[in-house]
Amino acid sequence: MSDAQTDACARSLSSSPRAALFSPANMDAWQTGMDRISQLVAEQLDSVQKPFSGITPEALRPAFADLDLETPLENLEAGLEELKSLYLKDAVYFHHPRYIAHLNCPVVLPGVWAESLLGAINSSLDTWDQSAGGTLIEQRLIDWTTERLGLGPTADGIFTSGGTQSNLMALLLARDAVCEKLPNHPGNQTHGLPPEAGRLRVFASGISHFSLQKACALLGLGHNAVIPVAVDERRRMDPVALRDALDNARAEGLIPMAVVATAGTTDFGSIDPLQAIGRECHARGIWFHVDGAYGGGLITSRRHGHWLKGTEMADSVTIDYHKTFFQPVSCSACVVRDRTQLRHVTYHADYLNPELQAREGTPDQVNKSLQTTRRFDALKLWMTLRLMGADALGDMLDCVIDLTREGYQLLEAAPDIDVVQAPELSTLVFRFHDASEETLSAEQWDALNREIRKRLSRSGEAIVAATKVSGRQYLKFTLLNPETRQEDLAAVVELIRQHGQALVKAHHLAVSTTAQPNHGAPLADIPAASRRSHTTEAKESRHA
Repeated sequence: MSDAQTDACARSLSSSPRAALFSPANMDAWQTGMDRISQLVAEQLDSVQKPFSGITPEALRPAFADLDLETPLENLEAGLEELKSLYLKDAVYFHHPRYIAHLNCPVVLPGVWAESLLGAINSSLDTWDQSAGGTLIEQRLIDWTTERLGLGPTADGIFTSGGTQSNLMALLLARDAVCEKLPNHPGNQTHGLPPEAGRLRVFASGISHFSLQKACALLGLGHNAVIPVAVDERRRMDPVALRDALDNARAEGLIPMAVVATAGTTDFGSIDPLQAIGRECHARGIWFHVDGAYGGGLITSRRHGHWLKGTEMADSVTIDYHKTFFQPVSCSACVVRDRTQLRHVTYHADYLNPELQAREGTPDQVNKSLQTTRRFDALKLWMTLRLMGADALGDMLDCVIDLTREGYQLLEAAPDIDVVQAPELSTLVFRFHDASEETLSAEQWDALNREIRKRLSRSGEAIVAATKVSGRQYLKFTLLNPETRQEDLAAVVELIRQHGQALVKAHHLAVSTTAQPNHGAPLADIPAASRRSHTTEAKESRHA
């Protein structure tokens, strides 16, 4: 590092505010800072041996208690040193092959490069006069997405912050489309909800995403407006059950507002029978929404793209590029088959997007967005497609789908693992359960599996998720990392088995100590020392 660069790193930005602005005059300082941050990230990733440090909220929170946010640090180096301690040391690293918990993906380099670029230029994608080329890049990517989904030439859409916002927007469009057809109602935008709004209902499988309930609450309909539809043995929405639910709703004087099919449920990766649901919706004139936040990446797969057959019938689709397209958060979209439906989120302000501009053809993206100021998140997907191509993304998704099937065989072969079902996309739901062990109650097996997950997290050895199936506690692998190997899954399963066996042994010890018959003491009553894994004890002794 040159003397000038060293000076730039040591400079106090608080003493010269103009020196802190991103501008041509400060390019040397910007470059120096970017180089130093890149070096720090490289050093940190090189040192990461496991996905998580295992720190608890109680242990980390005191480090923030006495921070003085009113007094700036002296220079960049001091700021980075603080971040290493407060953030990087205990961050959860999604790129690690044994992070297999939630729908978080490792990210591709073009997306990371684009993040640096879009942050520096800081375009806002609400109006043409703030973004220009950025507007057309986003529009072209929306066209690419709708073409791959088969939505037709009248389709359009907008980038969003994520699946929750996309689902909210889709249900808002569905609500207003239904309400504008009601007699003597001039429209929700100008006059608010009609008296009939209390009868509006949304139909989705019983394992659909919770954002549907949140959306209905925000839309003035309430959580109870979402009617759960039964699923089949593969946990896909049952079309017969949907037909019955719609008939029952009509008979009760309710108004079916939308049917939401899920292309990739969070727990099981289930893809609802999209064609059958689409036909039912079209026959009844009901808005058909596909929540493809998880499974939408299948549009890039040359082997499994047909799993989305029927999405072309949808009125709206949610798709998350920051899941199965391997993009940095956030990067998502809500697309519609009929672009005129986007009028339900349009409002013209003279100071931003006057109606005259729209009539002249100015492509102001705010006209079709719930947001005003929006990041140029589309640039990440753009650079990825231009530098890698869609097939490369699809091959990575196919890789994790194959890995999931290998993982299923591994779990099925384990005598002390109960796996719920064969995988659909890239999730596996299972639990540790030794059928020969008869002294633990169902509730104690639940507590045991919760404790296994906690032990894995505390040790940092692996991060897995948890869920409930029929009221019982289960563990979950969510596989989105092409770098994860079968050996990684085998190692995590062995860790689960070791922790589970140790807990069963501790249970027996507690029973014999207290001389309780049958089910003995609940796991929560086992002394804390006996509930600590050997790995955790060794780790604590190293840091003593």
